[in-house]
Amino acid sequence: MPWKEATTVSQRLEFVTLAGRGEANISRLCHRFGISRKTGYKWLHRFEEGGPNALQDHSRRPHHSPNRMPESIERAILRVRDAHPAWGARKIRARLVAQGLTNLPSVSTITAVLHRNGRIDPEEALKHRAWQRFQAEAANLLWQIDFKGHFPLVCGRCHPLTVLDDHSRFLLAVQACGDETWHTVQGHLTTAFRCYGLPQGMLMDNGSPWGSDQAHPHTPLTAWLIRLGIKVIHSRPYHPQTLGKSERFNRTLKAEVIGQRLFQDLQECQKHFDRWRYVYNFQRPHEALGMLVPASRYCVSLRDFPETLPPIEYGATDIVRKVQGKGEIYFRNRPFKVGGAFRGYPVALRPTLTDGVFDVFFCQQQVAEINLKEHNLQT
Repeated sequence: MPWKEATTVSQRLEFVTLAGRGEANISRLCHRFGISRKTGYKWLHRFEEGGPNALQDHSRRPHHSPNRMPESIERAILRVRDAHPAWGARKIRARLVAQGLTNLPSVSTITAVLHRNGRIDPEEALKHRAWQRFQAEAANLLWQIDFKGHFPLVCGRCHPLTVLDDHSRFLLAVQACGDETWHTVQGHLTTAFRCYGLPQGMLMDNGSPWGSDQAHPHTPLTAWLIRLGIKVIHSRPYHPQTLGKSERFNRTLKAEVIGQRLFQDLQECQKHFDRWRYVYNFQRPHEALGMLVPASRYCVSLRDFPETLPPIEYGATDIVRKVQGKGEIYFRNRPFKVGGAFRGYPVALRPTLTDGVFDVFFCQQQVAEINLKEHNLQT
């Protein structure tokens, strides 16, 4: 991930934050970010000596003026709100604490300040909704991937692709895509995998490009993920709560970035996404994290992305069959459908405790089940 001029400072801060975690491997991280070890250690030393401001180019204006305090707490509150109109009182207070302000008023008082200055719609509080969610125990155990609903541009349409770490809520990618094809998603995931490593599993819905429906859950994209050793998990049909973090994140993305803006094209849209991704990961307090920022809980995966896919191998006791042109295999002189996603690949059949029933595995993941007492494959 070579550092681009428009996002250099935010990428430097992301690098030093991830490198500062106790379990971080500096050499691996430098390789992931596309920089030399000399450059990586240079920015680490600068950060240790001068904090975030030391990561800026000297010609750029610093984010903070340490020798000048705000004229009043109220103005400080309004500044944060104006910069992030979708943030509530809790996030504003946590952000001001992170900026070093003391003797701050309570959350309810900050809310009153926002009301008094016309920064809150009286009906806004009615829109909030409580969600009950599970949470992975550590970073990179589970990533959630989703497409937020597309929206128009002056030239074309944008399909925002989001990739979120379940444990830390760290935003690994937010990409302005021109379509929702698996080729497009694979390219952006490859970039993320090279930088952050591979997760143990990925959670997604049942729609394109990760599946057709509950009966046909796999596509060339999910087959590729499985070959990488990533467990593919589909949400329950008609239960968006399973992807609760992604659903909630998509609403945040709409409120804080997309809003009523009309972007010229995908390039302009991506510039806004990149700037906001830095804010979301490193500045925006997250209520589910006790008002910490996602970067405080994320560390890169130790599983490197393989530039060449490993061969598919099965055990000596497995019954191996090659998936044919229409997605079927032949077993005991009978055809059984496994899915076109695995066309041309070998799969393994393993007997279960039920007589005549076999589990079908592609690499390490079960993808189907054969019942010899029925005519066809149950997927």
